[in-house]
Amino acid sequence: MKLFIKRDIVKVTETGKKTVEDAIAVERRLRLLVNGEDVLSLYCSPSMIRELVTGLVMTEGIMEGSLCIERMSIEYNDEIIVDLPADGEISTRGAIRTSGCIGGVTYEHDKKPDKTVYSGGVSRATLIELFGKFQSISESYRLTGCIHSAAVSDEGNIIVHGEDIGRHNAVDKVIGYCLIEGISLDDKIMLVSGRLSSEIAYKCARWKVPIVASRTAPTIRAVTIAEESGVTLIGFLRGKRFNIYANPERIL
Repeated sequence: MKLFIKRDIVKVTETGKKTVEDAIAVERRLRLLVNGEDVLSLYCSPSMIRELVTGLVMTEGIMEGSLCIERMSIEYNDEIIVDLPADGEISTRGAIRTSGCIGGVTYEHDKKPDKTVYSGGVSRATLIELFGKFQSISESYRLTGCIHSAAVSDEGNIIVHGEDIGRHNAVDKVIGYCLIEGISLDDKIMLVSGRLSSEIAYKCARWKVPIVASRTAPTIRAVTIAEESGVTLIGFLRGKRFNIYANPERIL
């Protein structure tokens, strides 16, 4: 399904108004069922749904037990209905709406992520080049101004790119892709278009992503999580400049 549709709008300027075609983001309600029972719902962009559900369920600890991801069923109607066969207990206690974005759900976490082991570094020039590639493929973000992007890369190439109306959903999509494909995250770089909240910092720390970079700012809780978990946290990556908020030793 498309992430955006084209509609005629009236554009008002200093000199008057005119009808123009504009790209408007599509959002759908997603209902997650486990063994046929409703577990949660959220709003998202209708792409990479399997990856979104996998990333969310695995990262947020919604389930204890084995997942049958290959048997996940997805129905696309006015709502997107996902039914996930699984064994084990289901927990939705502590579910909260994520800060700022209508699209995300996250959970209160009692356990802190294990500390990320230092895994070498990346040069300033390489990081800037990777982020330039990331921005160049984020077409929906450029067209709509409201669809966020996330990507996982190594030091040379972007491995997976995801887009969503929710910043957290975009991160869950690329994490979910890596989990499904068996791609290790402990030597990768997470690239994010939006604000680095505590939820995003936790998701990356949970899977030991050593470097997280965004074009915008982090919150103080995100910085604290990064400091405690050993994640290198970078904000305001624009042009050839950026700020390092935690664990700067990985940037050469």
